[in-house]
Formats: sequence, C-alpha cells, structure tokens
Amino acid sequence: MTAEIIDGKAFAADLRARVAEHVPAFVKASGRKPGLAVVLVGDDPASQVYVGSKGKATVAAGMESFEHILPASTPQDDLNALIARLNADDSVDGILVQLPLPDGLDEAAAVAAIDPAKDVDGLTDANVARLANNEVGLVPCTPFGCMMLLNDRLGELAGLDAVVVGRSQLVGRPMAQLLINANCTVTVAHSRTRNLPAIVHNADIVVAAVGRAEMVKGDWLKPGAVVIDVGINRLAPTEKGKKGQLVGDVAFGEADHVKAITPVPGGVGPMTIAVLLRNTLVAAHARAGLAPPDGL
Repeated sequence: MTAEIIDGKAFAADLRARVAEHVPAFVKASGRKPGLAVVLVGDDPASQVYVGSKGKATVAAGMESFEHILPASTPQDDLNALIARLNADDSVDGILVQLPLPDGLDEAAAVAAIDPAKDVDGLTDANVARLANNEVGLVPCTPFGCMMLLNDRLGELAGLDAVVVGRSQLVGRPMAQLLINANCTVTVAHSRTRNLPAIVHNADIVVAAVGRAEMVKGDWLKPGAVVIDVGINRLAPTEKGKKGQLVGDVAFGEADHVKAITPVPGGVGPMTIAVLLRNTLVAAHARAGLAPPDGL
C-alpha cells in the first residue's frame, strides 16, 4: 500500500480562489472591501515573512490589508490601544496579532483585547466557548484547515477514532474540539502520554501537532489511517552554511502504509492563510448583517 499525499497547497489555492469569487458580491452589497489588520511586534524574521505572505494573499483576494509593525519594546498599553483602535475601525473586519509576542508582553491580554467579532484567529474566550458549545463562531485557522482536508479525504467522520498529539491553544485543543463536534471519538495525547505509540496505533485519524521533529514513527500508525502533520521543524544543517531540511512531527518516510498523509512542507501550512482569508470574509459578512457566503 502506498500512502496518498494530501496536497494542501492545491486545496488552499482552490479555497483562496473561492474566497476571491465572493468578494465582489460583498463589495456590491456593503460598499466596501473586507479588511484584515495584522499586528506584528518585534523583528522576528520568520514572523516578518509570514506577515508579508498574509498581506499579499489578502490583496490578491480583493481585500484590504492593514499591516501594523511595532518595535519589540512596545509597551502592553500601547499594543492594547492599537487593538482598541482597530476594534473601532469599521474598515477592519479581522484582527490578527502575530504570535508569539516578544518577552514582556502578555499574549493572553492582547488576545482578550480583540473584539470577538473580528477575532479571525478564533482565540478569544467568546469564540473558544462557541467552539466548545458547537455553536457558530470564528475557529482557529490551522485546525479548521485540517478539518477541511479531513472532510475532503474521508467525507463523513462520525464514529472514527481520532488522536490529536499536542494540546496547544492554537492547534491541539481546538482540533480536538472540532473532531468531537464531528462525532469522532477523540483522544488528546502529548509528549508525556503513557503508551503513546499504542494509543496512536488505534487511531483512524492522527493529527500530529506537538512540535517535535519526526516524533511520531511509522510503526505507530496503523494501516489505512489518515495522518495530518501540523508540525514544521528545521533539522540541523548537514553542511556548514546550509539550512537544515524542513520536516514534520511524523516520520514521513516511514508512513507508506497509511491511507493518506500531509507532507511537510506543502500540507497543512498553506491552509492556514487560506482559512484566514475565509474567516475574514465570514466576519465581514456578519458585521455587515449579510448571510454567510455559501460553500466556505
């Protein structure tokens, strides 16, 4: 059996195209473009590249992109004041504060300052509660993208056994809740879980989001499982002056026997920005009192 490669890049491109198709109708109905504001604090190179990619994708979808770049020395009060201004700005439908924040800044306080109606990363208490109650709300981008890939691959998920390896607020916990809401039987595991290989081996669906390079070995995975690898880790370079290889949390080369698996890179990663655009458009419709766009 040879595992099918889940092409997240192609799926994300299709999702971005579908979002862009809905934007003109929103502009006609509301008189303005949907707007996404991204706040970056500090000069982390990876975050700078990521924020730049979000801005380009936003503009390409026909939306307004507002980027706010702040120095790492920005006080908490100034960051919260900027978020308050964005909350009050009618041209902004989505607010995303790029995490992690520099040392000395309170991430929880920054997230809590965001208007839940504009919380396109789905991290405010209000949106977390809506997800837990299986109510309509804005859902964290990466887990939602994972669910899209699973639904596309498997169709009906009800009754399947799922294991989420990782319990972060950004991915693991919301991922588990989405699977519960889809009527899966869900186990949340992590690096300290006893008998982790045996627990993973029972799963029809494995979502690896623990942040450890190739931690999930091939013999942990049962034949026919569908594996979603959220991890992105850079190995040490093999030669001086060269960057190390990017790998996931799953030993990809050992997983030929599973039904399907996302590669790293090119799997889950592209879905995050595509879902961010989707969430921004959904938030814009809700704020304008319009019905949500179909098919997203």
